[in-house]
Amino acid sequence: MLLFSGFPLAQVLKFGKCPQPAVQSTVLPLQYLGKWYEIEKLPTTFQKGQCSTAVYTLKSPGVVGVLNSEVDDGTVNSIEGTAAVKDPAEPAKLEVSFFENSPPGPYWVLSTDYKSHALVYGCTDFILFRMEFTWIMSRGPTLPEETVQELRSILSSVGVDINKLVPTNQDKAYCAPLNQ
Repeated sequence: MLLFSGFPLAQVLKFGKCPQPAVQSTVLPLQYLGKWYEIEKLPTTFQKGQCSTAVYTLKSPGVVGVLNSEVDDGTVNSIEGTAAVKDPAEPAKLEVSFFENSPPGPYWVLSTDYKSHALVYGCTDFILFRMEFTWIMSRGPTLPEETVQELRSILSSVGVDINKLVPTNQDKAYCAPLNQ
């Protein structure tokens, strides 16, 4: 899931600078495009609903369109933005923005097989603190527990407190407003 704000606000603040985790060595943008379902995330103040999905489309070479949607109390909320690779030498490190004239937020792909899962991490430094974001995503509304645990292990290895991850409700009936 991409950040809903160029200048993100989060509920997960930690002392110290952002870690620099290893990202996936190659990211194939065309294979990453399409719909992803959020399975777990670190809590944020800008994303409060359930049934969260992200749809990625190619806007132009190096620029991906982003459509994030969620259901909050039966109401569908959506926001559009763009993501772009900052440095072609590191294609797994993107920057995303949703509002004009706001600084972009980091969107780092730590792991993906393109067909079933993606693990995304972002972190922003603020003097003595850092705000972390992470999303475990799937091509469908569920992901095998074994895969979730593997992705959690990656997060834990870079210092993310996996006990703060919260599951996203992807129940078909609850999420029906998103599919209308």
